[in-house]
Amino acid sequence: MSQDDREPPPPSFPPAGARRPAPRSRPAAPPRPRDGAARDDRSGPDAPPVRRRSFRSAPDQPARSAPDQPPRSARDQPPSYRPGGEQRAAPGAAPSYPPGGQPRPGAARGAAATRVAPAQQNRPAPAQPGRPAPASPARPARRRRRPLAWALAVVLVLLVAWPAGLLVWANGKIRHTEALTGSADTPGTTYLLAGSDSRGDGAVADPTAGQRSDTVMVMHVPADGPTALISLPRDTLVDVPGHGQNKLNAAFSLGGAPLLTQTVEELTGLTMDHYVEIGMGGVRDVVDAAGGVDLCLDYDVDDELSGLQWTAGCHPADGATALAFARMRYSDPTGDIGRGERQRQVVGAVVKKVATPATVVNPVQQVRLLDAGTGALLTGTGTGIIDLGRMALAFRNATGPDGLIGTPPVASFDYHPGGLGSTVLLADDAPEFFAKMRDGELRQADLDAPA
Repeated sequence: MSQDDREPPPPSFPPAGARRPAPRSRPAAPPRPRDGAARDDRSGPDAPPVRRRSFRSAPDQPARSAPDQPPRSARDQPPSYRPGGEQRAAPGAAPSYPPGGQPRPGAARGAAATRVAPAQQNRPAPAQPGRPAPASPARPARRRRRPLAWALAVVLVLLVAWPAGLLVWANGKIRHTEALTGSADTPGTTYLLAGSDSRGDGAVADPTAGQRSDTVMVMHVPADGPTALISLPRDTLVDVPGHGQNKLNAAFSLGGAPLLTQTVEELTGLTMDHYVEIGMGGVRDVVDAAGGVDLCLDYDVDDELSGLQWTAGCHPADGATALAFARMRYSDPTGDIGRGERQRQVVGAVVKKVATPATVVNPVQQVRLLDAGTGALLTGTGTGIIDLGRMALAFRNATGPDGLIGTPPVASFDYHPGGLGSTVLLADDAPEFFAKMRDGELRQADLDAPA
């Protein structure tokens, strides 16, 4: 049996405390190449030197296409808050520091425990390549509605301030005179409307001196009942206080507005609450400021004294024509009765024209009418712009379908008492007529038809 065919000896164990023989050293394994680098199995002195690569100098790689549903990153995770309202940074997010670049005292180190600065808590995340930019938060709706609310507020202020300022301005332009007597009040509201035939305003080229009451109308608004507009003929025979019997218009020439008011109160038994006087120039100016009015007369007129040239029918009239229309009486077969009707027609046409929407919403037209009206009127003390507005409404009601217009009952249109010429004599039941007017019991049957 040869030596090679012998069985290997069994392993021997060193005795306790003996030193174990050192293991044989193995050659060092070559460094493992990085991903993407070519593997080189050469070792020893012929092996190529190993070059360490930094992540900053990684070779360019082809761009990867973004998946349809990209994974949610740490920025997309909902923020968590510490007790007290402080926001925790999302896991994996870069730490942020307050202004100055120093970390907060006592803050935990590491990205997971980094606090987010308050100024960055509500800041939208920056856009990342390959994914859409986050939408900016929408502003509250109340901010978008704020400009509209301011515009509406300005419009409301103008709607309130303009009429108020216009009324204050117009009220300061009204001229006043002492006209009321201070007698005991009677039910309802009563207006005395007087037209002066003074030539002092130059509206009529006439050398006649002085002034008379060319028009006298009493308008009464009862507490209950229809509004009545009654014309008193200028030649009505009356008792003028302190002057005896005379024509009604003589009271105005003898004592002005106060004596005229006192005479009308004694004739009608009604206390005058407001006195309004208008001259011939005022009629012309108001009609022109309204842009003219439409007037109707059913017969031809060629009157030399008034200057009215008229063809039967309805025609537009300017201020001068309307004034001649209201003054003409000698070519009228009914005399003063017919003239009173035309005077009411002129006033009613002006009120109707002023009440149109084109005038109401036009600031320029409003100023023109108020300027002309306040310049043309002379009112009693205490009568303001609001009272004049109520008077205009009352006049519209009186000339409307439910109103009453006319004259008191007349016994004679050509009564000669002696020394006064021709006068108008009222009927014996005139006091009863005015009592019904005062109480709101007057009816159309009680009004005299023109002769």
